[in-house]
Amino acid sequence: MKQFFLFAVLVFVFSCSGGNKKQVDSTVVAYELENLLAVADQNVDNTVTVIGIVTHTCKHSGKRCFIESESQETSLRAEIDPEGEIELFTPELIGSTLAITGILKEHHLSEEYIDEWESSVNQIEQEGGSHEACAAELNNINDMRKWMEENGKDYFIIYYLNGLKYEVVE
Repeated sequence: MKQFFLFAVLVFVFSCSGGNKKQVDSTVVAYELENLLAVADQNVDNTVTVIGIVTHTCKHSGKRCFIESESQETSLRAEIDPEGEIELFTPELIGSTLAITGILKEHHLSEEYIDEWESSVNQIEQEGGSHEACAAELNNINDMRKWMEENGKDYFIIYYLNGLKYEVVE
């Protein structure tokens, strides 16, 4: 009986500690975008709420938006999950701060895919494409390769959210 009581006390204490996250309800934790990305690998396939500023919504379908952190250092794509309550991400949301609840997912870009992408960008530049645009993409590719090397991976991870619902935060 004493062990059960100690276990119950520990569960209560640990469930009340916060850190870089906010409790929304009993099952969902709200993260500032940078804080979520710092622990994203531990939250894949979990329901989370992330807070960020909408920078883009898909004009054609409205089924996707991009949010970024206040520092503008990180961004995340949110897509509408058909099981959720979101109907559309409308252009009027651009510039708004949203708390989006959804299931965190990951996608791996293979080293082979990144090699092909780099080759394609180099080809476009050789054919007279915008040097600035190509340089920006090549910088992104180099950043991906650096991350892969630092983390001992043969792929680059892109995290995204299958959005179930959102709330405008003011």
